Amino acid sequence: MSLGDSSTPIGKVRGLGSAREGGEHWLTERVTSIALLLLGTWLIASVVLLPDLSQRTFTEWLRAPSGAVPMALLVIIAFKHALDGMKVVVDDYVHDEGNRIGVHFALNMAAIAGASVALLALARILFGPIAA
Repeated sequence: MSLGDSSTPIGKVRGLGSAREGGEHWLTERVTSIALLLLGTWLIASVVLLPDLSQRTFTEWLRAPSGAVPMALLVIIAFKHALDGMKVVVDDYVHDEGNRIGVHFALNMAAIAGASVALLALARILFGPIAA
C-alpha cells in the first residue's frame, strides 16, 4: 500500500489510509527496519573486529562514544520496532476494544521498562557503578 492510497478523498489529500494512520505506521516500520539492519551490521562488525571477546575488552569498547552511542540507538530503535510490531498483532487479533487498550498499555509499559533497564545497564558500563 502506498502512502497515497485511501478510501476517502480527504485521506488521499493527506496521504493517509482509511484508518488515518496507516501510511505513517508503514513508513515508521520501514525506517526502523533499515536502522536496525544498519546498526545490527555495525554491532556484528564491531564485535568481530575486537582483539578478544573478554569482558574487559567489551567494556572498554562500550565506554568509548563510538560504542556507547550506536548501542543506545540500537536499544531504543529495537524496542520501538518491537513495540510497533506487537501493536499490529494486537490490533489484528484482539477484537474487544477494552482488551485491546489494556494490552496496548501493557505492551507500552513492558517496552519502556525493557528499554530503561537496557539503557541503565549501558549507563552503568559507561559511567561505572554507583558509589556506596
